Amino acid sequence: MTSRAFTDPGARLSAARTGLIAGALVIIAIVALLVGSRFALMLLIGLGFGVVLEGLRFGFAGPWRAMILRREPAGILAQLLSIAVVACVAFPLLAAHPGELTGAQAPIGFAMIGGAFVFGAAMQVVLGCGSGTLVNAGSGNPVGLLALPFFALGSFAGAYHLIWWTNLGSMPILTLRGTPGLAITLVGLALVAGLLLWIGKPGSRRISRRYVFAALALAGLAVANLVVAGQPWGVVYGLGLWAAKGVAAMGADLSGSAFYAATGSVERLNASVLTDYTSLTNFGMIAGAFGVAAWRSGGMSQPLPSYPARAWIATIIAGVLLGYSSRLAFGCNVGAFFSGIATGSLHGWVWFAAAFAGAFLGIRIRAVSGLEARK
Repeated sequence: MTSRAFTDPGARLSAARTGLIAGALVIIAIVALLVGSRFALMLLIGLGFGVVLEGLRFGFAGPWRAMILRREPAGILAQLLSIAVVACVAFPLLAAHPGELTGAQAPIGFAMIGGAFVFGAAMQVVLGCGSGTLVNAGSGNPVGLLALPFFALGSFAGAYHLIWWTNLGSMPILTLRGTPGLAITLVGLALVAGLLLWIGKPGSRRISRRYVFAALALAGLAVANLVVAGQPWGVVYGLGLWAAKGVAAMGADLSGSAFYAATGSVERLNASVLTDYTSLTNFGMIAGAFGVAAWRSGGMSQPLPSYPARAWIATIIAGVLLGYSSRLAFGCNVGAFFSGIATGSLHGWVWFAAAFAGAFLGIRIRAVSGLEARK
């Protein structure tokens, strides 16, 4: 029995899968013992995000590319469906618990619009938004692995300069609330969906069952994130916090930044990263994507592609821009587009328009970056 377990590929795969499940349960239990059950639950929710995004091949950057290049709207339609489902639950929850739950609210301004445009371009260069970069890195994608640390550094730098940028001019935070706000949000999502269906290529307008299931699963996890954490699903803040903690640990003084000198930021820098909800879901996404990739037979043993040098340089630059621009834009596809619209923030709609416009530029940059041609 023992020798067969080491020689039979099926037995080895089964043992590896059992180890993955056991490892995940042990890590969740350790987090619960160290910092509490709520934080362990947030890690579990993050694992769910990673499993859904990687396991069902659901994302943001790819469907935008498919719509722009091939007029295939199914992926974006699934995103809109997921947002609509979350909105139907989030709007009543926010109205019923104003002191306990908060939406992904942010002001519309010059920096926000410009940041969203740059982010839309950069995410098409590496084919990964905030969640996409985490999932790509977790599943062993070399572009995601390289982009992720530079994304974190860019997010830190963007947060460091954020107040300067917002002082260039912005509107007050504008939100849709209650039943009228929900109705306006759903109508807006329906109008966008109708436009995509009208523009879309005949024969490619149907949402597959896989996309529908992924959209509903993602919506359920996003609602769970809101209820457990008291805030919507986000990505960018956690990445910047990791870099900020690293910089502070090396002795850097961050008090020169109005963002990091704020009371809340100082508390987060001094607290354990395991008590930061966004960091926990980010960790979970990486681990969940890794688990799915390892679960697949040979999933983590695929040969790594070799790109020309300019492709790796483009990845580094795009990674920094992803982080920096998303801080100025108050979020990525998750924190601004998905959670912003789903919780009534008008900046989410403006972010969507600006980032989608930037995606056209990003697709052109990727075409000359060398990331679509392997040596």
